[in-house]
Amino acid sequence: MIRYGLPAVAAIAALALAPTGRAAPAVALPAPARDVAASAGLQSAVLAGGCFWGIEAVFEQVKGVRSVTSGYAGGTARTATYDQVSTERTGHAEAVRIVYDPRVVSYGTLLRVYFSVAHDPTQIDGQLPDQGPSYRSAIFPQNAAQNTVATDYIAQLTRARAFPRPIATRIEAGGFFPAEAYHQDFFRKNPGHPYIVRWDKPKVAAFRAAFPALAR
Repeated sequence: MIRYGLPAVAAIAALALAPTGRAAPAVALPAPARDVAASAGLQSAVLAGGCFWGIEAVFEQVKGVRSVTSGYAGGTARTATYDQVSTERTGHAEAVRIVYDPRVVSYGTLLRVYFSVAHDPTQIDGQLPDQGPSYRSAIFPQNAAQNTVATDYIAQLTRARAFPRPIATRIEAGGFFPAEAYHQDFFRKNPGHPYIVRWDKPKVAAFRAAFPALAR
C-alpha cells in the first residue's frame, strides 16, 4: 500500500497503469541447518516484510498453516492502529501472525519461504513501493528455540552469500496486535485491486512455482 508521494487516488491510478506484475523467480535457498523440533499442538510465528497483504497471501498458501492474521508488531497496543502506525513514529512493523501445525510444516521451512519469496530481506526500512520503518524486514521469535533458529539461519545465509546485498532482517521482541478487519484476507477479498495485481499476485505465483510440494 502506498502512503507517500502521490495522493491516494492518483497513486492507485498509477498502479493500475503500471505493467502487470510478473512472478520473479524465488531465490534458491538451502533449508536451515537447524530447525525447531516438531511437537504436538499448534505454534505461531510472527514475521514482518513490507505490506502485510502480500505476506499474508503467501503464507495462506502453505500446507500446515492454519491461519494468518495481519497486524502490527514491535510497538505498543495503545498505538497499534493503521492511522498511527502510518505516521512511522510508533515503532511498529506491519507483520503477520502465522498459526501452523509443526508436524506438517516446520518453523525453519516458514523462514525459508519468508526469505526466498515472501519479501526481499536486503531492503532497509521498505519493500518495493512502500518506504518507512513500518515496512522493515523483521522476525519476532515467539520463544527461545525460534530465536536460535532465526539467528542461525541469517548467519547461514550470510556465510553462503545467498543474496547480492547484506541481509537487513532484524531479530526483534514485542507483542503482536491484529490489524483492522478490512486488512484481513485482503488478497482473497480484493483480487483485482491494483496493488494486489501489481505486487502481491507475483509473490503468490512465485511461491507456488518454487515450492509446489508445500502449496495447498
